[in-house]
Amino acid sequence: MQRKTTLTNGIRVVTEFMPDVYSASVGFWVENGSRHEAGPLNGISHFLEHMLFKGTSRRSVLDIAREADSFGGTLNAFTTREYSCYYAKVLSNRLSDAVDLLSDMILNSTLDSAEIEKERRVILQEISMVEDTPEDHVHDLFSEKIWNRHPLGLPVLGKAGSVKLISRDDLQQLLNHRYLGQNLIVTAAGKLDHDLFCHWIDTAFCFLPAGEARKRCDLPLYQPGTYLLTKPLEQIHFCLGCKALPQTHDDRFALQILNTILGASMSSRLFQSVREERGLAYSIYSYLNCHSDAGNLVVYCGTAVDELPQVFDLIMEQFRSLKNDPILGNEISMAREQIKGNLLLSLEGSDSRMSRLARNEIYFAYQPELESIITSLDHVDMNSVSRVAQNIFVPDSMTLQAVGNLNDLTVSLNDLTL
Repeated sequence: MQRKTTLTNGIRVVTEFMPDVYSASVGFWVENGSRHEAGPLNGISHFLEHMLFKGTSRRSVLDIAREADSFGGTLNAFTTREYSCYYAKVLSNRLSDAVDLLSDMILNSTLDSAEIEKERRVILQEISMVEDTPEDHVHDLFSEKIWNRHPLGLPVLGKAGSVKLISRDDLQQLLNHRYLGQNLIVTAAGKLDHDLFCHWIDTAFCFLPAGEARKRCDLPLYQPGTYLLTKPLEQIHFCLGCKALPQTHDDRFALQILNTILGASMSSRLFQSVREERGLAYSIYSYLNCHSDAGNLVVYCGTAVDELPQVFDLIMEQFRSLKNDPILGNEISMAREQIKGNLLLSLEGSDSRMSRLARNEIYFAYQPELESIITSLDHVDMNSVSRVAQNIFVPDSMTLQAVGNLNDLTVSLNDLTL
């Protein structure tokens, strides 16, 4: 059973009772991410996420670590382009302890100057690690280019230059101005009592101001084009993609099935044609990057320089086929069942249910019934998938970001015709 309560300061509390589990998962979700940052402070949301683990007025850094370990569960956090999350999964009889620890971290962080400098070095190492891993770095480069340097395309970790400039005052201002009631969602799933859980949250956050809900920034301007970064690598790593649909679009289920058919599974067209049939790549897949107001569909591949033209031809062949040729019913049926299976299997854990509650609240402001999602997937047919393909695979729509030994290679989107 799912329940939602909005506290007097605007905090939304959403829970789901799971009677047959021993665990409970809780997440504090702040509607603030890298897309809400100014360029000079890119990475500050992620920086603050790190700092909330670095001591409070009640607990030292070591106290937080030891208490988290004593739960016998997990305590962690992450930042995305649209929100930050602090979460724990514990035995249900330790849920109140997890709430106390997480609320203390959010409300009473000391932002110690010495800890800030240590964590700055850690984050700079994290950025360097990503930049040294082309199969990771190319995705950030692609997002920056496809959204034409819009804040939505900023890397979540930030850039070395911006992270070096973030001050304690900057972090404190972000905490004071964004971590407020209207921007905070608390979700929990497991063996718990909703009213008691709300009491814990209300007691902990009763003095937190409501503030104002974050304002949505302007829509990004999609930017097709070819972008190359030369590095001395054995392979070419690239992302090739186009503008797609936002998270809440009516055609989102057809888009999910389209992506699954294209490259999101081992039986997908790209995996079979590029890897299994021709052995041109070890890793090739497609994915959806959908946000509240924008989205894209991306194909990633790592391949040898001399294989690149053939890989491009095979990808574009599938784009054209999905757009122009009838899609077989059994392909749609297999993709539909795969999505259903992944969805239902994900709901077996309290942590995944807790996360689903939050994302539905963030993007829809309500909890869609599971049956309605299954029904919507069942209603997707070849015509709706073809319509989505025709809308996104259009001439001059492709963005290509490649990283590797490109000195002797001429790559042009003029050759990638739809």
